[in-house]
Amino acid sequence: QVRPVESGGGSVQAGGSLRLSCDGSTMTYITRMAWFRQALGNKREGAAAMVLDRGETYYDDSVQGRFTISYDKAKKTLYLQMNDLKPEDAGVYYCAARRGPYGTTWFDDQQYSYWGQGTQVTVSS
Repeated sequence: QVRPVESGGGSVQAGGSLRLSCDGSTMTYITRMAWFRQALGNKREGAAAMVLDRGETYYDDSVQGRFTISYDKAKKTLYLQMNDLKPEDAGVYYCAARRGPYGTTWFDDQQYSYWGQGTQVTVSS
């Protein structure tokens, strides 16, 4: 099945770190990838995004300075390093990928072609 596959979620205490991975090896012609997240009862929101061939990145203000998005071209794997985690960072994290032209809006989920099933992140205070 053609879709990204996330891993690396878990439970940490506030101030801790996690690294999420997204295996994109089943997909082709991907130009942009992103991490979205959804807390219980909330709508899905963008956290970090990257244009793969340019290395251009974009972060939501809520994670700027704490999260780092990166991509290993050889492994076709997207990462999200999350440091200094806060309880409000908890939720299901989704990896998304855009096939084709770069697109115009970083966190418009309609601009992403493929979605993973998500990985749970729990942060205790």
